[in-house]
Amino acid sequence: MRPVSQSPEAPSFAAVERAFAAHIRDPDASPPPPGVEDRRLAVYRELLLNNVEGFLSGAFPVLRRTLGDEAWRALVRHFFSRHRAETPLFPQMPRELLRYLEESRDGRPQDPAWVLELAHYEWVEAALANDPREIDLAEVDPEGDLLTGVPVPSPLAWLLTYRFPVHRIAPDFQPIAPPAQPTHLVVYRDRQDAVGFLELNPVTARLVQLIASGEGLAGAAALDRIAGEIAHPDPAQVRRAGGEILEDLRRRDVILGVRR
Repeated sequence: MRPVSQSPEAPSFAAVERAFAAHIRDPDASPPPPGVEDRRLAVYRELLLNNVEGFLSGAFPVLRRTLGDEAWRALVRHFFSRHRAETPLFPQMPRELLRYLEESRDGRPQDPAWVLELAHYEWVEAALANDPREIDLAEVDPEGDLLTGVPVPSPLAWLLTYRFPVHRIAPDFQPIAPPAQPTHLVVYRDRQDAVGFLELNPVTARLVQLIASGEGLAGAAALDRIAGEIAHPDPAQVRRAGGEILEDLRRRDVILGVRR
């Protein structure tokens, strides 16, 4: 008996799978696989998109509220249909949305100019909250003199600079253009695992940058360098004010103490 051969017109199972996945991701651009009832496909279309949208809404609550329902849904739909993720892990989806905004998103002139920066700021807060590292004081004197000693920055403190004041953006504050001066923030997780942020002026941001640079500068040396960079007429005043700033950063666990 001769085996019954498959009709050459019948698509393979793999081809049906590819057509199904393409249609679920982007139903406007990809036709459904033949022979599948649209009512059934609609269930999958809504289920998968709603799952992604719900997860991302929890990761980017301010971005979601500020954009509003229609714009947020359009952003998620575009991400879902166009982005090719580098990981299948659901907890990494917020980073994938950020990567999509950074690298692979088509220009959409209707989107506010601050979308990427606000998304990054919210992602940083979540990344610090979920960072598995703990603050280690083995090589740190937490009570040491921050001016004569070398301040030790926390690995859970990130210095960030944005064009927009992302920490203030909300449904009732949506700037059209960035202000003349950038916004400097340090976002940190303290020893009680609470995540906080501090807005910095340019001088304090430079101080945090020098401490984190790995140059091994004592606090006073870092402040003297800053006084020279800004041509301050009274370097001693910079030291005095800078000493108070260093202490405040230590209280917040942005600085852990000094190197032993």
